[in-house]
Amino acid sequence: MLNYTLTRSARKSVGIYIRNGIVEVRAPLKCPKSDIDKIVASKEKWITDKLAIYHEREESKKAFALNYGSQIYFCGKLHSIVARAGSRAGFDGECFYMPPNLTPEQIKQTCINAYRKLAKIRFTNAIVDYAPKLGVLPTAIKINGAKTRWGSCSSKKSLNFSWRLVMADDDVIDYVVVHELAHILQMNHSVKFWAVVESVLPDYKKRQAKLKELQKRLSAEDWG
Repeated sequence: MLNYTLTRSARKSVGIYIRNGIVEVRAPLKCPKSDIDKIVASKEKWITDKLAIYHEREESKKAFALNYGSQIYFCGKLHSIVARAGSRAGFDGECFYMPPNLTPEQIKQTCINAYRKLAKIRFTNAIVDYAPKLGVLPTAIKINGAKTRWGSCSSKKSLNFSWRLVMADDDVIDYVVVHELAHILQMNHSVKFWAVVESVLPDYKKRQAKLKELQKRLSAEDWG
């Protein structure tokens, strides 16, 4: 029998969740333990598959390291990390350059710093392109390090984007920007909201699918 944590509450059905490699079961207050065990047993293959994916991803994250010669994504294209004499670091359109003799952790942080600067420029340019098409104007554009939330829009029309998004293809970046701009008009995910997005990006669902692929890849990389 699989080990799991059990939480009872005033719910109507049994739910099974995988959180950080732990099987969590949520059940109604009066549901017999024997019935819960049967339900968990019936989902054993699904659970073990999910746990295997989790552990594989964790091993991949532990092995993740950047060195000179490694390649990383910017706007969907791979670029090499190279050592260059001097103290300057950045992106020259061809490669991510930085001083020699940095440790893997220093290389990673240098890349993140470059990504943050590139993200501000890339997202700002996209907003300049798309905001007039929607007839909106954000009050601010901020870059953060969110791991799972690509963007957000505050009630004050301030837009926030994760620097990680700058690794995505251009069409995916534009989708997230349009998504957040649309929230200035509709602060929800209603039919009206998606109609706004679709009016600018008729193929937004394809872009959504590509965004999920990026999320999947980054979940196996340790960017901190």
